[in-house]
Amino acid sequence: MRKFKIYRYDPDSGENPRYDTFELDLDQTGPMVLDALIKIKNEIDPTLTFRRSCREGICGSCSMNMNGKNGLACTTAIEDLKSGEVRITPLPHMDVIKDLVPDFTHFYAQYASIRPWLQAVTPTPSGKERLQSPEQREKLDGLYECILCACCSTSCPSYWWNSDKFLGPAILLQAYRWLADSRDEMTGERLDALEDPFRLYRCHTIMNCANVCPKGLNPAKAIAETKKMMAERAI
Repeated sequence: MRKFKIYRYDPDSGENPRYDTFELDLDQTGPMVLDALIKIKNEIDPTLTFRRSCREGICGSCSMNMNGKNGLACTTAIEDLKSGEVRITPLPHMDVIKDLVPDFTHFYAQYASIRPWLQAVTPTPSGKERLQSPEQREKLDGLYECILCACCSTSCPSYWWNSDKFLGPAILLQAYRWLADSRDEMTGERLDALEDPFRLYRCHTIMNCANVCPKGLNPAKAIAETKKMMAERAI
């Protein structure tokens, strides 16, 4: 038997947030935290609210905080969490819509602000696709895999205190993904948009982002590479 202590908040009720505790027989439950949440919702409390979709660590929908560490509920094994009750809360320092569902409105607005698409002026050669060498394509490894789950940004103290101005690890990794793309022709404009005391430079290399990323990426490295590009341009 294992207890799950889950954060509950329903703004429509007018009540303060609280914790509800549920006890499950792990022999009758799937191995992942998401399996436990689904079992609670299906068999015990249908009002429990959380996001989920692919169950394969691809969509990023079920990002939440489990025993103090951000991650994906679908890829976090219950047995990997320390013994005792499992405490589950929404991603930290985000407004909560209901229970375990955070409000991503501001996060997605920041993502849109970096123009996360290929920008080029020259036409494609002979109307075909824009080609890359294997070496050019390799530079995108560790960047394109980001699933925008926000685990990294919501584990970053700099983002907690400056989220209104600092873009955070996830968005800055996405920004560097286009800076590193040989097919993109707006490098100067992209760097100009990041040249700000807060948007980029609030990163203090705390490394929480790399520690919690469910895809094993290193946003801090991408941020450092962006800062390097800024410095080289200034020379």
